[in-house]
Formats: sequence, C-alpha cells, structure tokens
Amino acid sequence: MTKINENFLKLQAGYLFPEIGRRKKAFQKANPDADIISMGIGDVTQPLAPAVIEAMKKAVDEMGQRETFRGYDDSGVGYEFLRQAIKENDFESRGVDIDIDEIFVSDGAKCDTGNIQEVFGLDNVIAVSDPVYPVYVDTNVMAGRTGGPAEQGKYEGIVYMPCTEENSFVPDLPKEKVDLIYLCFPNNPTGAVATKEQLKKWVDYARENKAIILFDAAYEAFISEADIPHSIYEIDGAKEAAIEFRSFSKSAGFTGVRCAFTVIPKQLKAYTKDGRAVEVAPIWKRRHCTKFNGVSYVTQAGAAAVYSQQGKEQNQRIIDIYMTNAKLIRETLSRLGYTVYGGLNAPYIWLKTPNGVSSWEFFDILLNKAHVVGTPGVGFGSAGEGYFRLTAFATPDNVKEALERITNNI
Repeated sequence: MTKINENFLKLQAGYLFPEIGRRKKAFQKANPDADIISMGIGDVTQPLAPAVIEAMKKAVDEMGQRETFRGYDDSGVGYEFLRQAIKENDFESRGVDIDIDEIFVSDGAKCDTGNIQEVFGLDNVIAVSDPVYPVYVDTNVMAGRTGGPAEQGKYEGIVYMPCTEENSFVPDLPKEKVDLIYLCFPNNPTGAVATKEQLKKWVDYARENKAIILFDAAYEAFISEADIPHSIYEIDGAKEAAIEFRSFSKSAGFTGVRCAFTVIPKQLKAYTKDGRAVEVAPIWKRRHCTKFNGVSYVTQAGAAAVYSQQGKEQNQRIIDIYMTNAKLIRETLSRLGYTVYGGLNAPYIWLKTPNGVSSWEFFDILLNKAHVVGTPGVGFGSAGEGYFRLTAFATPDNVKEALERITNNI
C-alpha cells in the first residue's frame, strides 16, 4: 500500500493566488462583458529591457554554433560571469565583500525560500512574520516541521510574530526560542522596510542564540530612501547569521524568464545534534546540484545584461514606472480616506479595509463594484485580517482606470 505524505493534508486551504484566480474566473464567467483589472498577483507588465533582449538573442545565436554551444553549467551554481556581476554590482557597490562561491544561481526566489528548509533539521523551531508570504509557512508544513492546524489559520509549532500598525509592520524579537527566522524587507505584503538599527537587533539575536535569519530581499531594487539597507550583509556580523535571497523577477521583469540567486556566506554555521558546527554553504550546494541542473545559459546571459550600464538605466526606468504607479495609488486612496501603508520603498500598497469589513468581503466589493482584483490581507496570515494588498505592477493606464472605478463606485 503506497502511503501519502500526510503533511500535505495539514494545509488548510488552497494556495492564496490560485484561489484569487478561481474567484476571478468565476466572476468573469458570470459577467463575460466585465473588464477586470488585476492588481492582486504581483506579476509584472512592462517588457524586458532592450539590453536584456539583445544579450539573450546573442546567447541564442551562440547556442546555434558548435564552437560556442553550451550544455550543462559545470559548476551547477551559475556561470562565473553572472556571479561576478552579482558580486560587484549588488554587494561590492554597497561595501559588502561576498565571494562568488557564496552565490548560488537558481530559477526563482520562491523556489529557494521554499527549498532552503530542506537542509535544516525537522526539530528546528521556525518564526515567521504575520502577515507573511505563504510559501515560508506552507513549505515547512509540507516538510513536517509543524503540528496541525490551529486557530485563525495558524499552525502548531510555528512562532508567529505580529506585524501591526503599532510596530510599523516590523516584527519584534520573539520571546520564545527559535532557530530559523524568516524576514522579508522590503516586505511582501505590507511594503514596510527595516532600518539598519532594526536589522542589527535581529542579527545580534541570531548570533547570540545560534539561530539563522532567512532574509528575502527580492524587492530591494525598489528602495528609494538612502538610509535603508538593500542587503542584510550591510549589517555587521550578518555573515555569521543570515542567508539572503534575491530575484530578477520584479527588479528586471524576469517573472516569465526565471532567474534568482541565494547567498550563503562561508562563515554561516549550523549544528549537528551533538553540537558540532558545520558550514551551511557546502550542504546547500550539494542539495542544489543534486536536485537542479542549473539555469539556462540564455537566461543567465540576459541576467548578466541587467548589470550593464544600459541594462541598469533601462531597468531603472521600468522600476520608476511601477513606483509612479505606487505613488498614484497611495495618494489617491489616502485622499479617498483610506489608511494606507507601503508604496514608498516597495511596489505594494497595504490598506485598511473600510468600515471594518473583512479582507475577503472587501475583495468581493472591489471585484463586483469596480471590477478590480486585489489580494485579501488575511490570505497572508491572521494579522492581515482587515487589510488588503494592491500591487503597482499593472500598466499605468490600468492603474488610472482602476482608481477612477474605485473613486466612483466604492
């Protein structure tokens, strides 16, 4: 008798974004003439930068010639030309010394943040922000690192760290003992950022307690304020305490191309049951190379072009489009009387639902009256109830139209 992994049966509901898609599809079927504007799922709408396209076309041509054809990436962790570009532009430019052997190229930060837990024991206690990107929680449930469902959509065995208006959506240090800490800044879904002083507290906590911070920096390219850190490694001691995840998906429009990377410093250690310290990076490399054959050469060539002078300028113009959208959304909703957060250093706007309606009720109101799709805050955790997320990734025309509909119909 073949047995199923019963940890999957603990999952309390369908993954958030397919559920949004299901409701949108049902509404469209019942209202075939409705023109629905999506500001819920964080997919990009601007095309790839010309420099990226040119580099990928050149790489395709190389793949068509015997002399320049490339098969498997021998290293398994990314071509040196891309890792060197990452090292110089994402870290050295900010005064951070990262070795290229500490950089692992992959096909998505979603995959990496979900897969990283595999290299850690099931008896580790994890801590997550609430609200939280669902992948952090669901993959630990699937692995068997949690108990069963608890109240308000939570799981037994997970330490939830509320992010509220009172703490500016930056979690406080946990009072319980924890081993793995998921942090995301700029934050998805709230758009909040953490200062160097706030991150220093987390780094100090992790070092003192031999814990590891899993730091999702997928939205760092959207930071506009000069004093906000782009990498946790800008904090002294972080190399001994943190793993960082980055992505080209939102910063360079690679949602349909797929490329990202994870940084694991050689100084980072975890421990065996008998207390022996072991480096995490070689273990992740073994897992990475065993289960993954690498990102395509064409894709990595495109990613490297992001760091060219033309690529930087072109992608910054695209980011400016999205952040102009965010500014318009934030200012319009504020003028309409909504309490609004985010949208300054992140492409997400986090708003309080009006008149105390629930997150999913507001989803239905927005869909039915304005034909606009957003994301219910409660889908990110119990502390997200009463909030709603809108993304700035729609086209400028659609953003303006959506705001007009909200202004006139809600």
